[in-house]
Amino acid sequence: MQLKIALAGNPNAGKTTLFNQLTGARQHVGNYPGITVDQKEGCIIRGEQKITITDLPGTYSMTAYSVEELVARDYLVNERPDVVIDIVDSSNLERNLYLTCQFLELGVPLVIALNMIDVAKDRGIEIKVDQLSRLLNVPVIPIIARSGFGQDDLIEAAILTASQAGPWISREISYGKDLDTTLDTLVTEITENSFMTDTYPPRYTAIKYLENDEQILEKGQENNADLAGSLEQTVASVADHTLKTLDVYPEAVIADQRYGYIKSIIRQGVETHRFDTDRLYTSDKMDKVLTNRLIGPIIMLLILFGLYHLTFNLSELPVAQLESFFGWLGGIVDKTLPDGLIKSMITSGVIDGVGGILGFVPLIMFMFFGIAVLEDSGYLARVAFMMDRVFRIFGLHGSSVMPFIVSGGIAGGCAVPGVMATRTLRSPKERMATLLTVPFMNCGAKLPVLALLIGAFFHENKALYMFLFTMLAWVVALLTAKLLRSTVLRGDPTPFIMELPPYRYPTIRGLLIHTWERTYQYIKKAGTVILGISILLWALMTFPGLDNEKVKNFDQQRQQAITSFSSEVMEEINLKAKPLSEEAGTLSEKLSTINNAEAEATLRYSIAGRIGGAMESVTRFAGFDWRTNIALLGGFAAKEVIVSTLGTAYSMGEVDVGESDSLGQKLKNDSHWNRVVAVAALVFIMFYAPCFITVVCIAKESSWNWAFFSIGFNTFFAFLSAVAIYQIGMFFQLA
Repeated sequence: MQLKIALAGNPNAGKTTLFNQLTGARQHVGNYPGITVDQKEGCIIRGEQKITITDLPGTYSMTAYSVEELVARDYLVNERPDVVIDIVDSSNLERNLYLTCQFLELGVPLVIALNMIDVAKDRGIEIKVDQLSRLLNVPVIPIIARSGFGQDDLIEAAILTASQAGPWISREISYGKDLDTTLDTLVTEITENSFMTDTYPPRYTAIKYLENDEQILEKGQENNADLAGSLEQTVASVADHTLKTLDVYPEAVIADQRYGYIKSIIRQGVETHRFDTDRLYTSDKMDKVLTNRLIGPIIMLLILFGLYHLTFNLSELPVAQLESFFGWLGGIVDKTLPDGLIKSMITSGVIDGVGGILGFVPLIMFMFFGIAVLEDSGYLARVAFMMDRVFRIFGLHGSSVMPFIVSGGIAGGCAVPGVMATRTLRSPKERMATLLTVPFMNCGAKLPVLALLIGAFFHENKALYMFLFTMLAWVVALLTAKLLRSTVLRGDPTPFIMELPPYRYPTIRGLLIHTWERTYQYIKKAGTVILGISILLWALMTFPGLDNEKVKNFDQQRQQAITSFSSEVMEEINLKAKPLSEEAGTLSEKLSTINNAEAEATLRYSIAGRIGGAMESVTRFAGFDWRTNIALLGGFAAKEVIVSTLGTAYSMGEVDVGESDSLGQKLKNDSHWNRVVAVAALVFIMFYAPCFITVVCIAKESSWNWAFFSIGFNTFFAFLSAVAIYQIGMFFQLA
């Protein structure tokens, strides 16, 4: 029999750390149906018992305000796990038990994992575990998630609780005389009419009606509109009463009563303090410096620059080795397969296309590792806290910071979860301004393009230029947000409150798991989506091919070169003027030139070549030639495709460089490219239309009108910026 366990808890309570400790490599990451929030599942074996563990998104509440809250609650009521392990931060017991109360109200089989007891002890906090367990009437197990302490006892308690579990019954917590009376009335009506009782316990449904929970109200209308209307009328009546008597709505009364219930438990000898709780803890001392108004931002920028510096330095050798490997692989295929379409597709479409993407895996891996260190240590939360001060100047909310970071505020990430993360913003206008500007960040898809062009044209200062382009993304995104908030999205900013988790030492195991998860997604995308697009673009760059007359013309040129070589060889043999090796070298150069000319003509004559050539009359003002245009068109599907398309284009239409040259070297040796063109291209790629998946996500989160606005506005702005950079750069001869 398989046991299902769900891990739940507040953000930063150590839930994911515990999940990694329990499951290790026996886990996989997907998405909840229809939602981009990660769904992590793993399995463990205890004797003959197979246990599936699901890591739910971190949430402070079970009220359906954010996507994380919706996902956590929907999973519990729809999947019905055998037991829920609630990870509670021992050093913040009162705040964490608020979510525990809601689990008790839902009636789930519950085990409390009292995490970070070492941190609580360091802060002088002592918790009587047995007393807490007795008062809550659920098992409470002290653990230290990062070290693995207590995890065996925790799993045993979970198995025992699951074996004893019965029907889900809500814990009765008093919410005051007025609400308790109303609850009894609601519960009676719900029970008698079996109103959603197959999904929620009657008392829980009644509480959600009092809290005006939008999702429950909507489901109630779908289930039984008449009864739902009657319940809403009862709630409206009591809401009117609480407004008159207490000047608050029922949901505020419920929240206050929950905290009162928690305090009553804690004051019964559950938590004691050995010394003054107002003393300055280690995290607070560090924050005095790291979040200081003057010093904090400087340290943040230095950390960001250091991350890029280490990433480029550490990845330079493995990236070069991977490039050499794909060059060697291409050479093997070239020698093994006969000339023809199959050989062309494998070498140009697959190896030079996808290989160009996979060549950056070491760089991506080191970048993700660095981000994981910042994230697991708690520093990224400080970045969000400091950036809030800046964001308010530009009409954004402090909660906008994390969507920006998730989207690639520190190069990496993805705009899709960044767009989805804007659901946490309460103000529709702040949410829309954030949603439309997060695609400006340097996501993981743009990272190979940035690495390619910066490595080719600014090799001596790679970390500095990556840092500068990251800062440019932030500046442009914030200025665009200010423009939107001053015009089409006018409105006052809303207040922002944020919890700063304590600093922690990241575990090597956790860092490796996080790094591998993100790197694997990158590799998987390169081997599936990018591979398919690369082959499609190869076909567009191959067909319809040259007509017979042009092919015959190139054949004649080759024949003339060989005939000329033969006559010259005979003459040199007679005169004994030059070694034959020199003559053979001259013939090889001539044939190579003719072959390259034919390859370029074939590429120009292809469907993609014609489109790129047609665009050149406009894009030349930004310095983009027809090959670059083909790559930029492919970037509409996914930004990584730009690298693979350039690899294919320069493989099929060779410029005059050696076959062993990397793509970066080919671009550097091409007369159409220089430093000014590289900067113009980088700026255009950073800011033009979001990838197709992001556009669809924007449409789902807002509307297709806003999605098309994002495509048009971003591309227009990006092109104007590229034109300005190219024209000014060439005027001042900065190339």
